[in-house]
Amino acid sequence: MRRFVRPLVLTALAACCGAALAAPAVNDQPQGKLPRWAMPESYQLDFKVDPRQQDFSGTTTIKLKLEKAADHLWLHGRELKVSKVVITDAAGKTHEGKYVDVAPKEGVVRIDFGSQLAPQELSLAITYSASLNQQLQGLYKVSHEGQPYAMTQMEPISARFAFPGFDEPSFKTPFEVRLTIPNDEVGIANTKQVKEEAAGDGWKTLTFAKTQPLPTYLVAFGVGPWDVVKGPEISSTQYRAQPTELRGIAAKGEGHRMQHVLSETPSIVHTLEDYYGFGYPWDKLDLLAAPDFSAGAMENPGLVTFRDWLLLIDPDSPANYVRGSFNVTAHELAHQWTGDTVTMGWWDDLWLNEAFATWMQQKVTQKVHPEYRADLDRVRGAQGAMNGDSLVTTRKIRQPITGNGDIETAFDGITYQKGAAVLGMFEGYVGEPTFQKGMRAYIQEHKFGNATANDLVASIAKATDKGQDFQQAFKSFLNQPGVPYVQTQLSQEGGKTVLHLSQSRYLPLGSSGDAKSMWGVPMCVRYGTADGSKVSCELLDKAQGTMVLAGASNPTWVMPNANGSGYYRFAMAKDDLAKLGQQVDKLGDAEQLAYADAVYASFKHGDLNAADVLAALKPLTSSKTREVATAPLGSFNWIYRNVAQNDAERAKLAEWAKAAYLPRMQQLGYHRKPGEADTDSLMRDTLADQLALVVKVPEVRAELLKQGDAALKRKPDGRLDLAAADPDLLGIALGVAVQERGKSAVDALIAELPQTSDPAMRNAILGGLSEVEDPALATKVRDFALVKQVKVGEMAALLRGGRDTRAQRDASWDWSVANYDKIVERTGSFSGGQLPSLMGGGGCSKEEADRLQTFFKTRAKDVTGAERGLAQTSESSLLCAALKAKQETTTAGL
Repeated sequence: MRRFVRPLVLTALAACCGAALAAPAVNDQPQGKLPRWAMPESYQLDFKVDPRQQDFSGTTTIKLKLEKAADHLWLHGRELKVSKVVITDAAGKTHEGKYVDVAPKEGVVRIDFGSQLAPQELSLAITYSASLNQQLQGLYKVSHEGQPYAMTQMEPISARFAFPGFDEPSFKTPFEVRLTIPNDEVGIANTKQVKEEAAGDGWKTLTFAKTQPLPTYLVAFGVGPWDVVKGPEISSTQYRAQPTELRGIAAKGEGHRMQHVLSETPSIVHTLEDYYGFGYPWDKLDLLAAPDFSAGAMENPGLVTFRDWLLLIDPDSPANYVRGSFNVTAHELAHQWTGDTVTMGWWDDLWLNEAFATWMQQKVTQKVHPEYRADLDRVRGAQGAMNGDSLVTTRKIRQPITGNGDIETAFDGITYQKGAAVLGMFEGYVGEPTFQKGMRAYIQEHKFGNATANDLVASIAKATDKGQDFQQAFKSFLNQPGVPYVQTQLSQEGGKTVLHLSQSRYLPLGSSGDAKSMWGVPMCVRYGTADGSKVSCELLDKAQGTMVLAGASNPTWVMPNANGSGYYRFAMAKDDLAKLGQQVDKLGDAEQLAYADAVYASFKHGDLNAADVLAALKPLTSSKTREVATAPLGSFNWIYRNVAQNDAERAKLAEWAKAAYLPRMQQLGYHRKPGEADTDSLMRDTLADQLALVVKVPEVRAELLKQGDAALKRKPDGRLDLAAADPDLLGIALGVAVQERGKSAVDALIAELPQTSDPAMRNAILGGLSEVEDPALATKVRDFALVKQVKVGEMAALLRGGRDTRAQRDASWDWSVANYDKIVERTGSFSGGQLPSLMGGGGCSKEEADRLQTFFKTRAKDVTGAERGLAQTSESSLLCAALKAKQETTTAGL
């Protein structure tokens, strides 16, 4: 439903003649959404910004419609120093207003009119100043090569740090932005610049075109000595009459590195336009490489912002950076339709933005770069989400919003990967052309407005001619948490092969949850026939059901998740799972990933021991497909770190890994070959990390230490020769060097980071430092994470290292407790949900869960989102402890 209210001509005047009321009515303070009796219609945002200063100033002018008589209204603002409020009524009369900071922590403010005003159109002008944020929120300050920049990150609820307004997604209006900035700075915003005027005393004012209706969280601009690089024009199509200007924006001196991503962008836009049947809707497209950023990227219309390493690509950039660049760009550009053109009505439907962008990115990648295997990325993403979704403390996709913490912690695997997997599952069930028809109708019906889950599901159901059972099945995955667990059993009945199905909620060993849940599961199974295999699909929307497998061989085998497209886990008797494992070479790559997940799920459920798992997964390690061959590593690493009781058992596990992966590592070698496929580069990276840093195979470590030592040698200018190592392996090589060379390597890397602006090199340095094992040096690295030379967005890379053993986790915990206030001060509220995991993640004992609960008992409520993070981190520790105890008290078989 469109929430953009068009201006009306009203003649209502103020109900009284300017006499101030004794006291405003304040008993209607909103506790969640702002009331709808004051509706914004448009904004004029004026900012005066010099990134070299600590503060900025602004005037926000909001045209709004007052739907009822009132002496005040509610909106959002946080940490703003307001100097003047002027209300202009429909008759042109001005009233001096008052800005009252009612709830500073939440950012809820009241504007007192000073008198009762009748329903009418008003203009509200607020003049203020504020500090440039230091925690990557709102309008914030960052530096590159000593040069300061100011840029924005408004999502989810940080626009209120930058300007006062109605900071909710359903308040969608046009914006006009003017930036007054120093003459030697560059300003960019969502739309094209339409005017530049002298502002005196070394300042200029830039005016930008009016936007289409946007929520506050999509307003974006930046000020600094940016490089602006022209990209290839995005040619017109049947859906867009005019070509679209494409530019790259980067910190000074970095613009030349934008050409790769700019060359890829037109194909992404054209693919999205073809799918949606709707042209790119904004007047230009800028891609900005941010020197520091709290997220991976942000879909601001016309000015999409990214972590710099995703856009600054060179011919020798690591392969995972090149792939990541394309995938994230496709994700953010998919948002231009789902999220920007059509915006969720409220944060409980964030999945309408993020799940759809994730799902659509995978479709774009599969079409433009099929070699990237986005089909397998979707399966792996779903499996990662299932691990979190197995917690009792997990979220629903459509989680009710009870406060700001629920908004800020909604950006997780449930919203992104689970949501995308559910979309893919139902798309597969109804067919891609039919699903596309529903998506096109959804975009057209709600363009430049807002929508809800019901709107989307109804549109798909209409296109597919499905009834309420389909809609209820779809919503069963949106409105309840957890992973369906489908138990299967084959039988012969009356000459037919029948597959009996029953469903419950998947809960790992040690869970306190209730398994009695039910979904509408689109079940597709592959089964053996005399001439190969067939697929059969049915909607399992009862606790139990059956499928007749027509033409099945007798005996037959069953893969209960055909094509790996279902968001559910399946259970089979141990013997039946073993029979499926014998047919693994007959399964597709996605199905082999589903098989690997079934083995892991059975292990975590307590049905298989460690030896069973390794035997079942061993056949996958010889796959030629990288994603399949490395699928066993998650299970193996858990066993290696938590089950092995002594050196002999660890050595036996290391031999398993060597037998499975060392020949492939030796075949690939330790340096990228000219013209090699990027899959080889990615495989080399994965195997080197596994063999050198996890199981520590001597011959692999020796090869990587050579590269680490070469990288740590100083060049004539005194800098480290980081380019001496293979670009894909640099971080791993530095990690080995840190472990082998100790203090000299740590000191060299700490000294080098402040001198290094290249984001890939910085990430490699951080990765190397995070592998430190010496306790004293580990403390030094953690201390380094708190200094300004480490960017706010880089802190976690250092603080999450060194968690493999209990002794390492204890040391990390003790340091985190001692430095808690400093961590919170630097990371800010947006990272609150991750704070408990940052401090105490990776635990595997009740004691670790208890100390986390004790420490945060009085603190979690003071950091937005920390309560959910605390619950999930604690539960993960307890589940790990339960599974570990099970393996210790039974025969693990190692």
